[in-house]
Amino acid sequence: MEKEKIIEILNEWNYWNRPLPFTYSREKYESEIDKKYKTGEIIFLKGVRRSGKSTILINHIKNLLNEGVAKENILFVNLEDPRFAPYLNLELLEEIKNAYIYYLNPRSKPHIFLDEIQNIDEFEKWLLKEYELKSSFLYATGSNSKLLSKEIGSSLSGRYLDILVYPLSFKEFLSFKGKRVANEFEYITNKLEIERLFEEFMNYGGFPKIVLTEDSETKKAELRSYFDSILLRDIVARYKLDNFLKLEQLAILLLSNISNLVSNNKLKNILQVSYETIEKYFEYLQNAFLIFTVKKFDWSLKKQMANAKKVYSIDTGLSKRVSFEVGKRRGDLLENIVFLELKRRYEEIFYYKTKEHYEVDFLIKENELLTHLIQVSVTLSDEKTLKREIRSLIKAKQELRCDAKLMILTMAESRKMNIENEEVEIVNIIQWLLFS
Repeated sequence: MEKEKIIEILNEWNYWNRPLPFTYSREKYESEIDKKYKTGEIIFLKGVRRSGKSTILINHIKNLLNEGVAKENILFVNLEDPRFAPYLNLELLEEIKNAYIYYLNPRSKPHIFLDEIQNIDEFEKWLLKEYELKSSFLYATGSNSKLLSKEIGSSLSGRYLDILVYPLSFKEFLSFKGKRVANEFEYITNKLEIERLFEEFMNYGGFPKIVLTEDSETKKAELRSYFDSILLRDIVARYKLDNFLKLEQLAILLLSNISNLVSNNKLKNILQVSYETIEKYFEYLQNAFLIFTVKKFDWSLKKQMANAKKVYSIDTGLSKRVSFEVGKRRGDLLENIVFLELKRRYEEIFYYKTKEHYEVDFLIKENELLTHLIQVSVTLSDEKTLKREIRSLIKAKQELRCDAKLMILTMAESRKMNIENEEVEIVNIIQWLLFS
């Protein structure tokens, strides 16, 4: 590809001759990048398409400029620009860098940002070369966990640090809406407005552009576009699938059954495809960060693998948009929101079912300790519901013989209860999301 054409494309994506755009801050990720890039390791941002990875990089560029890094020392490359499409190979990366150096002549070690790097086959070879030469600070984003893990895990082992980017948390959502809630007093005095915003968060999710869009019909159209784009660009094109319809049907089935147990055998029968196809498509949907699965806890890994798994969505708004059923089940949406927050906080998340079939929504394992048993319930106004949720927690704790904290997350008011010498903490979901 000619140098002139390359620099023409790059100039449209970079800020060498123009100011950076206004962007909303995502402090958690920006702070993490700031700490990690100084190690000299390659920084990878992974996550579902449209979760805000590129904007987080732009915010880091702003921080670099504030630290005194010159504009010409920063190169941002969008590898999804259609003008690069015919040339997506290792040679293109070298040509891009050469054109950049030729025209910009950076005076010190440049910061190179490669957006959606999985579009380049064997990209890890180029990154390894650059890393070994120590000629650049390197950053990359990607929307496919399997490809990134496979390709960087072997060639770049010990040379990279990754960050998983999610759509907005509820705290970030409020910030994007211009509503910062720093403490309990601010929550109590703005409770009605915060509860209204939580309903919007639950119904439309946390994709940044969706959050900033006012019109509800536009939100719905955008969410459907995101869903189609994830399937077509991150799965069908990447894995060269020829049966889009079955993939789409499986995705819709799973997003319609968030917070519930799913069986590959049942899915196979519903879709009239082989068990192997279900397994393969299931894996692709997880690799694209569209869905997550949670296993039943057991100290035996073999038993974990054999038991049915629960499925969750990357975003409740996305689930509601493609499913007719999930919008009717408020409890499933709340449980999915709790799951995503737990994913941000903990590495090992399970569900649990006792021998007497008492089920606990979430079990948290930290190192070798079982630290939390958590139920999610819309309301506890019904005495039977309250007793059932508490009984499940206590039975699970007794059976597991652990010292886990017992918690029920609900839309009701927070309080503590002592039952059978066990303390059960009932916590309002909104307060838990904001302050715990």
